[in-house]
Amino acid sequence: MNLKLLDYLGNTAEGPYFDRKSSRIAPKDIIRHIIAFANANGGSLAIGVEDDGEFTGFGMQRSHSPDEYKEEILKSCYPLPSFNFEKVAYGSKDTDYILLIRVEASSNQVIMKMPEKTVYFRVSDKSMALNHDQITKLEYDKGQRFFEEQEIKDATIEEDIDYDIVRMYCEKMDVTGDINVKATLNARGLIRNRHLTNAAILLFGKNPTKFLPQARVRFIRYDGMKPLTGERINISKEKVFDAAIPVILLQIADFIRAQLREFQFLASNGQFKRIPEYPEFAWFEGIVNALTHRDYSVSGDHIRVSMYDDRMEIFSPGKLPNIVTLKNMKYTRFSRNPRIARILTEFGWVKELNEGVNRIYDEMQSFFLKSPQYSEPNNQAVRLILENSITSRNIRASDQLSTLFAKEWVTLSDEERVILQYLYCNDKVKVRDLAGFLGKSVVYARKVLKELTARGLAEWKGSSVKDPHQYYTIPRQYGKIK
Repeated sequence: MNLKLLDYLGNTAEGPYFDRKSSRIAPKDIIRHIIAFANANGGSLAIGVEDDGEFTGFGMQRSHSPDEYKEEILKSCYPLPSFNFEKVAYGSKDTDYILLIRVEASSNQVIMKMPEKTVYFRVSDKSMALNHDQITKLEYDKGQRFFEEQEIKDATIEEDIDYDIVRMYCEKMDVTGDINVKATLNARGLIRNRHLTNAAILLFGKNPTKFLPQARVRFIRYDGMKPLTGERINISKEKVFDAAIPVILLQIADFIRAQLREFQFLASNGQFKRIPEYPEFAWFEGIVNALTHRDYSVSGDHIRVSMYDDRMEIFSPGKLPNIVTLKNMKYTRFSRNPRIARILTEFGWVKELNEGVNRIYDEMQSFFLKSPQYSEPNNQAVRLILENSITSRNIRASDQLSTLFAKEWVTLSDEERVILQYLYCNDKVKVRDLAGFLGKSVVYARKVLKELTARGLAEWKGSSVKDPHQYYTIPRQYGKIK
């Protein structure tokens, strides 16, 4: 007798992955739950347990047999999901058992109930019937149907395709001579039934948002570490990119490079070095992945790149594609938009999803930055957060200090400026702390701090020269820099 499993079956709350039913439930009535689990993320159905967790098994009047449930699954589910039966004993009688039906998630097929062709999906503790649009979306998610292959019947090559992008692509493919736009698009499966597809417009369209308003990228730069609204709104830069994907990638790369800062820091060898705020591969690959793998069937939302003082966030509508999860994304390959992925690979931008993600991790590590943070907000989008280091925030402090100190700033040496940044970032600095930071003697550190204090650029705090708690800080009259 498996006491741990029995405790789980009797006491676990029903939810996305678990449900319980009496053995008196009609076999046809369990089908919605089996299908819902299969179409979502898998789950378990325990039969022989009442809603309150009481074990009643299969000895009650009007109880059905396990074979009846199995036959109903085999008859009513199409295609057949992967499942298994397990009898879990809890008492001494032959009928004292619970039938545990474990259902695997269907990664590449939508499961439906026959003959009605009804599709169910598990949402919280409910098995919900899906409407036509929801079923179509699920087919996209499972790779049975690709949104990128949907035809746009109003679009034409003459009016809506940018020949320059096609020419750029052909050059990448080493195609010489006259370029046949229609033949090129046909060769890559971007024309169906003589109509341009969504992928054709997204990759080579003059104005993709004419047909797909969600196909744009919005960049926002905030002053500070969170967005503010109303009178305190802190947006300092905003730009929308709504061209074809190859054009967006070229434009946004140049734009973001201009927003990023190089900053200097004092290395342990006493030399000043300059490094970028983020490794370029990390943020650019994050944007490439968003444009390549986003769920373009999600309307009403768009890709957003948000830059704060301490981080960059890349938000992409739609959850991770198909079998890819937050746990396996570093080594699992799957593309929601295989044709878009192929074209962008031939342009030289796209790596395999897992290869690119792995390198983002490696690049952040090589810059001594925190690992990238991936999440799925509300299970409806993918967010990538790249954090910069405290050192990168120092340069922002430096800019503000230069404004506050005004004329004095230009008279300071590089070392003195770094020391003031250190004072600001650490608020209270003891002589020994600064000595360690500079890699120099306590005597030297005390000397430069006294000199800065005499010039009114630093302030000493303490009860006496022998006070063990004495420290230096930025003078109060300059206020706290945000």
